[in-house]
Amino acid sequence: MSGPEDDGFGAFVAARGTSLLRVAYLACGDERDAEDLLQTALERTYRKWDRVRHDSPEPYVRRVIVNTAISRARRRAILRILPTHTPPELPVGETDVDLRHVLMDALRALPPRQRAVVVLRYWEDLGETQTAEILGCSVGTVKSQASKALTKLRSALGAESVEGLIRNVHA
Repeated sequence: MSGPEDDGFGAFVAARGTSLLRVAYLACGDERDAEDLLQTALERTYRKWDRVRHDSPEPYVRRVIVNTAISRARRRAILRILPTHTPPELPVGETDVDLRHVLMDALRALPPRQRAVVVLRYWEDLGETQTAEILGCSVGTVKSQASKALTKLRSALGAESVEGLIRNVHA
């Protein structure tokens, strides 16, 4: 009985391996994952080589790579949204917790419209036009509400703190 090696599988991999690895990399965006994807695709192709070799094997391998990449991405997305029994332990510095409480208290002290502008503009990183559309007001209103809100936050938290927080949000 002849194996896939005798029927050109090794030659196919040697000739098209680099091109297929590039496809795998473009499908997943990570070098190690691309190598795993290609290995999975070649293993599946190897098992079906007797049928695949008579057609063009490269499109088959590409299809396996893309389908496997999609399946893995879906699986990872599902695992991210499944709740765990216990939340993961994340080290949080006390100053971060204190700063968060101070910031939340300062935000709660703002009038609702100013708070909404600050959240949309600086936390959600939306532009003035997008914020205005969401709030149903003019761009000028967004600008003035943001200015008033930042003035109140600066007086409540200190000018350096507010500017540092805004920089950290964008980092």
